[in-house]
Parts: sequence; structure tokens; C-alpha cells
Amino acid sequence: MLDPRLLRTFVAIVEAGGFTKAAERLHMTQSTLSQQLGRLEEAVGQTLVDRDARPVRPSAAGERLLGYARRILSLQQEATAALGNPAGTTSVHIGLPEDIFSRPMARLFSEFSKRHQEIRLDVSAGLSRDLTRRYRGGEFDIVVVKEPAPSNDCQASFPEAMGWFESKDAPATWPDPVPLVTFPPGGLYRETMFERIERERRQWYIAFSGSSLNNVLVAVEGGLGITLLPIASTLGRHLRPYAPFRDAAPLMVSIYAWENTGLITELVGQISAALSERTGRPGK
Repeated sequence: MLDPRLLRTFVAIVEAGGFTKAAERLHMTQSTLSQQLGRLEEAVGQTLVDRDARPVRPSAAGERLLGYARRILSLQQEATAALGNPAGTTSVHIGLPEDIFSRPMARLFSEFSKRHQEIRLDVSAGLSRDLTRRYRGGEFDIVVVKEPAPSNDCQASFPEAMGWFESKDAPATWPDPVPLVTFPPGGLYRETMFERIERERRQWYIAFSGSSLNNVLVAVEGGLGITLLPIASTLGRHLRPYAPFRDAAPLMVSIYAWENTGLITELVGQISAALSERTGRPGK
């Protein structure tokens, strides 16, 4: 491996055109400069400069090495600068339901990152029950989940309006049994749907199960069945309320964090403000 200090000496001699000026530039004696060049020539096994020329010029081997030496020194400088820059050196792990990670939330994260460049936000989207399990297991610093009722250690909680929806092209009445569009097992809305439709003494079957909010929305728009979703997530979609099930109990959107100080607290406060604006309700 070529020593960058020796490469710097070689480049300085060539650029200065001699040992005297190079020694002044590097703040070392000419004898030290000559020794370092000798060590580099020994390492590569070739003479690198024509010492008799005035000004000193690189040899044929030196010309080949010169470009590489400059690139190595430039990369070393870049690496040193990068390691000295704290940007992105501290990670904050955040878990969110898919529909909560919206454009306004992304803008919030962007503005936070601009103010605190040392922070790297690692965001994961998923189902609320899985997010809760992972938060309790220590995987997240902050988590936002949907749940029937918040736990005692939540930082803030907001009611979210829910509704049953079908495609605008759906028939006036659905056949019996009613087709349902759901999330996979473990999804919070899924069990709530089953409880409600059974309470209505309706027969049902799962016509489509989608692993993402967009998959579920597209399936309902396409007429595959009815579903239960946050009203806010259906805005602008080709959907209409399912008239027989107009009333739906709200769910709680809760935010949890392990820390109550510093930048985590600042970020929790901003997420809480965004959730309050999203739901149109103050936090509890």
C-alpha cells in the first residue's frame, strides 16, 4: 500500500518543480523531503523524478503515478472531511402505519432533518399491531399506532374517523354472502370488520386480502367488495360510503416514545401537531 504522506511529497516536488520550493510548501527540510521520495521510489521499485532536470520533472514512471497519486490524495481529503462531518451519524428509528406516512408527514421529517443534520431518520411502515410489538421490543424510538384505546404510556392520542366504503360503480345491493376486502391476519381493521358484519347478522367471505393500503383501496375501487378504512385515506378515491354501515366507531391514533427529552421530544411534538391537524382533533 502506498503511503499518502510519501505520495504528497512526490506530488509537491513535481508541482513545485524542485526540492527547495516543495520543502517550503510542506514545511519540512530538503533532506527529509529527499528521504521520503527515496522511500516511495523504493516502494514502487522505480525512479520517479529526474533530479538533474531544471525544473525537476517526473520520470516516465513518475508521469504514470502522478495522476493516481493526486486522486488518492483527493479521496483521502474527501474521506477525512466526511468523517469530520456529523451529518447522519445519529439514527432515530420511527414506526408508522402506511397511511400516516403521508406527504405532510414526509415534509415534517424533511424540515426536521434540515434543522438537525446529525440525525438520520429510519422510518418503517407496517401494521399497527406489529409496530407495537416491535416498539415494545426496543426496535423503535418513536412509534405511531392505531388502537381501540391508548395505553397509559402514550405521549398523545387522537380519534380517527372510520367508515365503510364501496366502489362508486358497486351494485345497489351486494349478493349474499357479502365480499370483503381486508388486510392480512393481524390487521386492526380486519377483526373490527368481522365483528361488525356478524353483529348485523350478515354472511360474508374475504374476496381480497391486500398487504398495503394502496392495494386495498384499488381492490375496493375495482368492485371486489366492501371495506372499513379511515375516512381520511379515501379522499379523492373512486369510493363512496357503504350506506347500510354508515356509523363506525373511531379508532385512536397514538404516539409513543421511550425518551422525554432532547430532539426526540421535539420530533414527538411535531408529529403530534401533524396528527392533530390530520384528524382535526386535539390530542389527549
